[in-house]
Amino acid sequence: MSYRGGPGGGRRGRRGGRGFGDGYKERWERGGGRGHSRDSDFASPDRSDAGQADRHPPHLKGREIGLWYARYGAVRRKQTDRRSRAVVQMDEAREQQITELLNSVQNDHPGPERHRRNVSTSASHSSSSPLDKDGHCYFDGDLPEEKNVKIEVKSEELEEEVCAAQKKMPQKSQRYFSMEVVKDETPDTWDDEEEQEKEKEKFRCKEKDLEYLLQEVSRNKTQDDVLKTDLQRKKSDRKYQEMLKFREKLPAFKMREELVELINSNHVVVVSGETGCGKTTQVTQFILDDHINQGIGSLCRVVCTQPRRISAISVAERVAAERAESVGNGNSCGYQIRLQSRLPRKQGSVLYCTTGIILQWLRSDPLLSSISHLVLDEVHERNLQSDVLLVIVKDLLRVRQDLKVILMSATLNAEKFSNYFGKSPMIHIPGLAFPVEEFLLEDVVEMTRYYPQKQDRRPSWKKRFMEGHQTRPEKEQKEAEYKESWPCYAGTLQGKYSDNTIEVLEMLDNDEKIDLDLVLALIRYIVLSEEEGAILVFLPGWDNISSLNDLLMAQQMFRSDRFVIIPLHSLMPTVNQTQVFKRPPPGVRKIVIATNIAETSITIDDVVYVIDGGKIKETHFDTKNNISTMAAEWVSLANAKQRRGRAGRVRPGKCYHLYNGLRASLLDAYQLPEIMRTPLEELCLQIKVLKLGQIAEFLRKALDPPTEKAVGLAIQHLINLNALDHSENLTALGFHLARLPVEPHIGKLILFGALLGCLDPVLTIAASLSFKDPFFIPLGKEKLADMRRRTLSRNSKSDHLTIVNAFKGWEEAKQRGARCKMDYCWDNFLSDNTLQMLHNMKGQFAEHLMRVGFVSSPDPKEPKSNVNSENEKLIKAVIVAGLYPKVAMIRPPHNKKRPEVKVYTQTDGKVCIHPKSVNANETEFNYTWLIYHLKMRTSSIFLYDCSEVSPFSLLFFGGDITIQKDEDQETIAIDKWIVFRSPARIAHLVKSLKKELDGLLAEKISNPAPVDWHNRQSKDCAVITAIIDLITTQEKPTGSTNTEGHGRTWKSTRDENDEDS
Repeated sequence: MSYRGGPGGGRRGRRGGRGFGDGYKERWERGGGRGHSRDSDFASPDRSDAGQADRHPPHLKGREIGLWYARYGAVRRKQTDRRSRAVVQMDEAREQQITELLNSVQNDHPGPERHRRNVSTSASHSSSSPLDKDGHCYFDGDLPEEKNVKIEVKSEELEEEVCAAQKKMPQKSQRYFSMEVVKDETPDTWDDEEEQEKEKEKFRCKEKDLEYLLQEVSRNKTQDDVLKTDLQRKKSDRKYQEMLKFREKLPAFKMREELVELINSNHVVVVSGETGCGKTTQVTQFILDDHINQGIGSLCRVVCTQPRRISAISVAERVAAERAESVGNGNSCGYQIRLQSRLPRKQGSVLYCTTGIILQWLRSDPLLSSISHLVLDEVHERNLQSDVLLVIVKDLLRVRQDLKVILMSATLNAEKFSNYFGKSPMIHIPGLAFPVEEFLLEDVVEMTRYYPQKQDRRPSWKKRFMEGHQTRPEKEQKEAEYKESWPCYAGTLQGKYSDNTIEVLEMLDNDEKIDLDLVLALIRYIVLSEEEGAILVFLPGWDNISSLNDLLMAQQMFRSDRFVIIPLHSLMPTVNQTQVFKRPPPGVRKIVIATNIAETSITIDDVVYVIDGGKIKETHFDTKNNISTMAAEWVSLANAKQRRGRAGRVRPGKCYHLYNGLRASLLDAYQLPEIMRTPLEELCLQIKVLKLGQIAEFLRKALDPPTEKAVGLAIQHLINLNALDHSENLTALGFHLARLPVEPHIGKLILFGALLGCLDPVLTIAASLSFKDPFFIPLGKEKLADMRRRTLSRNSKSDHLTIVNAFKGWEEAKQRGARCKMDYCWDNFLSDNTLQMLHNMKGQFAEHLMRVGFVSSPDPKEPKSNVNSENEKLIKAVIVAGLYPKVAMIRPPHNKKRPEVKVYTQTDGKVCIHPKSVNANETEFNYTWLIYHLKMRTSSIFLYDCSEVSPFSLLFFGGDITIQKDEDQETIAIDKWIVFRSPARIAHLVKSLKKELDGLLAEKISNPAPVDWHNRQSKDCAVITAIIDLITTQEKPTGSTNTEGHGRTWKSTRDENDEDS
C-alpha cells in the first residue's frame, strides 16, 4: 500500500491532528485528500499484502496515527457491511406470479395514474423507470417538493378539497394510512362523526366502563327518604357501631363538620393530611352522609380517584366495611378499575376508581354531568394522568358551576395547588402516627462503627462515565453546591462525631451507589440492640434488593427460623408479596426489602424500624438524544417523609436515613412531575381525542408544563407514525390509536394483527408490552429461570414469541385443571395473576376491535381472525409494522474467543441487549436486524423486548423504500440506512407490491372491515396473501448456500466476488 503524502498530505495530516474540518472529514471518508483514492489509502484487507495494509503510513506521528487507524477501521467496517448485506430475491415462478398480480390489481383501478403504473419485468430491466406526465418516476417515492406544496392546507375552506386530493396522490411509503382527518373542533361543531357516533351509542351504553357515568340524575324524594331511613337504621347495627368507634378516633373524624362546611361553600378545596389521618376513607363518607341527612342523598354521586388499582380496590373495601356493607352490589360504595368493577347504587353513592377511568369517561361525557363531587387523591405524586386531569377539571369548573372538587394528599404542596385553582381554601388534618426518631448517615456510621472494606477509588466522573450515567444540568448544579459546602459541613461534625466517622463519611461521599454492606451492618445492629419489630428497607431497584438478600442469606444468623426475609418488587411473584401483611409469630423478626411501592401503595402495620436507602429509581426522557434514562436519584423530602411515616404505625419507631445532614438540606421538596420527564405521545393522542384543542397550547396550561422541545418531538413522532397530519388533526389511524388504552406503537401493532389474521398471538404480545411480561425472577434461581425462558423461546430468537409460547402453554395447562396450571407456572417461573391479567386485557382489546369493525367477534381466538396465527414469520412482520422504526443492526463476532455479537442503532451506535432477553447471549442469528420495544439507558443503553426480523418484513412494513446502485451493487434501502442487495427488477417489484399494501391498509383503516380470507379473488386477499407467501417462503435462514436465490448467511464477512476495487 502506498500513501501519497507529499507536502499537501502532510499539512492536512497536521491540521487533522488539531481537529477535523467538515470538508477534511469527508475527504478521509472518501479515502483521503486531493488525488487520494480509497484503494491507495486503505487497501482491501482481502489482498495478499494485507499485513502491509494494516500499518499506518510511516511519516504520520502522534494523534495523526490514531486518526488514521480510526478512519481505516471505519472503511474496513463499511466494506464488511457491504459484503454481508442480505440478498432480497425471489424465484422465477414467484416473480412472474407477483408481476401478474400487480398488473391485474392495477387494471382493476382505471385512471391515468393506474395506466402509468405498468409493472412489467421488461420495464424493470430498462434503464429508465416509468414516468408520469410531470416526469415523476412511480418508483421514486414522494412527489417532488414543488408538487407537495400543492397539497398543503392553506385555509379552513380548502381542507376538505385537500383531503380528497391527498387520497389520489401517492403517499410517503412508510405511511400505511390515508391522510383523511378527524376534525379537531369543539364538540358541537364536530359534525363529521355525528352519525357514526349515534350508531355506536348503543354499544357505549352497554359498556361496563361507562355504566356508572351514563345515568340520568335528578332529585328523587322517595329515594331521599329511603337513603335517610337506611342510614338511621345502620346506627343501631352492631358492626356499624364497632366501625364507628374506630372512625371516631381518626383525626379526620374530629374535623368532620369543618370539612363538610368548607366543601359545601367552595368549588375547590385542598385537603392535606398526614399518613394515617383517615382522609381517603372518611372525606367521601362525610360528603355522602351530609347529603343523606339533608334529605338530598339522591343528588350525591362522589367519585374518588386513586393512582393505583390496588389502592382503589382496598380503599373501597375498607369504606364498605365501615358502612357495614359489602363492596358494590348496589350498596353505597364500590370501585371501578380497568377490566374490573363492583359498582355501587346509582344515586347516593361513592365510587373509587383509577385516574384513567375518569379520562375514559371524558370521551363520552366531557362535562361529567352525573358526578356531583370529584375527589382527586394522592395528587402530590404528580403522575401524567393526574396532571392532565387537573388541567381538564380547571377548565370544566368554568362550565360546571355545581361540581365540587376536592384535592387530597398525604404530603401535599398545598399552596401550589391552591394557587393553581385561584387561591382555593386549604385545610390540614394532623396525623395519628406515633413519634418517629430519625437518624442521619453520620449517626448510623457512629453507632455501627462501620468502616468500608472495599472502595472504588476512581474519581466520580470516571465512574459515571464507565457506568454510562448521564447527569442533567440541574443535578450537576446541585452537586457543585454540595461539593462547595462539604468542607464547611465536615468542620461542624468535629467534636460531635469521632474522626473515624468523619473519614468514613468522606469515603462514602465519593460513591454514588448505596453501600449494601452498611445496610447489612445496620440491620445487624437493630437486631442485636433494639426491641422486637419489623424492619422495612427502602432500596431503588431489583438489583439492590437481590444483592442485599444474598448478603443476608450468606450470614448464618439470618438463615435461622428467627427471621422472615421478604423481597418486595413488581418482578416478585404475588404469592410472596402477600406474606408482607402477615404478622410473624413471637420471637420471629420480619425484614422487608422494598422499592418505593411501600411508601404509599401498601401499609405494613407491624413495621417499627425503617432504613431509608436515600435513592429512588426515576425515569427521565432525554429530548436531545430521544432516549429514556433510568437511574437511581436522591429521594425528595416528600419521599423521605412518607418513608419515615411507615415506622410509627403501631408504636414509636425509628427511621435511619443513609444520607448525611448536608445532603438532607439539599434534597428537592418533591420529585420532578412525570409530565416533565417522560415521552408524551400517548398523552398527545388523548388530548386530540378529547378535543381539547392544540396540543402545545393545552399543555402550557399544566401545573408544570413540559418543555416545548418534548412536546414538539412527541407531535413529530405521531406525524411519522401517521397518527396526526401536519395540521395536528387526528388521522383515521390516529383516531383508532387514541381509542385503544395503550401507547400508539402498541395500538398500531393490534390493528395490524387484526388486519393480517394473526389476532390472538399479537394481542398476547400487545397486552404484555403495555402491562408487563409474565416472568418473575426468583432469588437464587436466576440462571434456571433464564434457561426456562430460553426453552419457551423455541429458538425463535424473539422475546415477543417467547411470551406467546408461554401464554399458550398456560392456556393448555389451565384446560387440564387448576393444579396443572399452577405446576406449569411454578416450573416456568410465570405469574398466574399476570397471565390472567393479560387474558383479560386481550378480551378488552378484541371487544374494542369488534365494535369498530376490524374483527367480527369479541373472542381473540375466533378462527376467522386467526387464519395466520401459526405463521411466526408473519407475526414478526406485524411486530415490525407496530414498532418500526425501533430497529437495531446485528454485527457478527470476529473473535472466536469472544463470540458475542455487537448491536447498533442508527442514533446511538453500540447498544446492549438487556440480560433478561432470550437474545442476550445469542451468537447465531438468521438475519442481521432486530426490532425492539424499548430503549433505556441505565448502566449502558439497553434494548428491551427484541425479536430478530427478516428483510421482507422490514421492506413491506418498515419505512420509505429507495432503489439505487452502491458502486457495483444494486440495492434496495429502507429509510436510507437499512440496505439490502437486490436486482433492480426485484426491487421495483417489491416497491410496487408495498404501494398496493399501503393503499389497501389505508382503505381498511378508514373503513374497518375484516379481510375475507375465503375470497381468493378479492384484491385485499390477493395482495396480502402474496406478501405473506413472500415473507414465509422466500427467506432462507443461516446455513443457506444458495446465494443466487436467497442470500448468504449473515455471519459471512468476506466474499471474494464482491471485493472493493
